[in-house]
Parts: sequence; structure tokens; C-alpha cells
Amino acid sequence: MNAPTPQLFLADTDATEQLGRALAATRPPRAVVYLRGELGAGKSTLARALLRALGVTGAIRSPTYTLVERYPLGDGGEALHLDLYRIGHAEELEFLGLGDAEPELWLVEWPERGAGGLPDADLTVELAIEGAGRSARLRAESSAGRGWLSRLEEVGRLHAVSSVT
Repeated sequence: MNAPTPQLFLADTDATEQLGRALAATRPPRAVVYLRGELGAGKSTLARALLRALGVTGAIRSPTYTLVERYPLGDGGEALHLDLYRIGHAEELEFLGLGDAEPELWLVEWPERGAGGLPDADLTVELAIEGAGRSARLRAESSAGRGWLSRLEEVGRLHAVSSVT
């Protein structure tokens, strides 16, 4: 059975951050999230809000130049935030030292550039510029992703973010 694919309208940065907080509040114990969208679509804003809601303190840097940032989570786990825009091929991932990484959360911007070298996604979030705001489409890619979307719907988190479904 296919899970619904929610589509949201995020009117401003606050709505994008609210989506990040909603994802954090309902996430499974381990998850891989692919963040797709053009430059400026809000991928880093969403990732930053999600990480902050999971207890990351201090600076949350965009991994645009470092390619990967590691963050300790408030519950003692670890999150990895990757921005693969600057890599040319998935083989370059081996230089990032991720071979034995077992974080609770992967947030991967530009995942198509690391195809074949990344863990499979549980959830894909596609962001696009839409007028003055953004659209966001959430797609479950695994049973963990389907459960995640179900929890978002059950607690009404998606409706609080946007009225478009």
C-alpha cells in the first residue's frame, strides 16, 4: 500500500523551520533523509531547524564547503549533515570518512551526487521555490519513512505547517 505523499506550502522561513521541528518530534530512532531542491530552496534551513529541535547546541554550519558536519544530539546520539553539491562522483564519499559511521540521523543535501555510496533514504523531502514561499513534498522511501509520515499525520503536525496536502 502506498503512503500518501504530503505536499505543503511553506509561506516563509518560519514555516520551513516549523516543518523541521515537526520532523524532529516524530522521527524514528534511526533515519536517512534526502533533501532535494535547487539552490536556495530551503534545504539547509530545514536541516538546521531539525537539528536544533533534536538538541544540537552551538553553531550549526552549512556543510557547503566541508561537505559533512557531525553533530551530537541531545539524546546522546549523532547526526550527520552532508552537502554533496561540490562532489563529482560517489567515489569521493570515501574521503569523508563515513565508512563506519552509524549516526541516528543522516541529512543529505544533493543525494543524487552520492548515488550508490549512500545509505538508502527513509524519507525524501523535495523543496522548491514557489512565489515568495516554498513547496515541500514528503515521500516515504521505506517502512520507517511510512511510519514517520503516519506519525506526522496522526499528531496533526503537517496541518499546523501548511493547509495544502
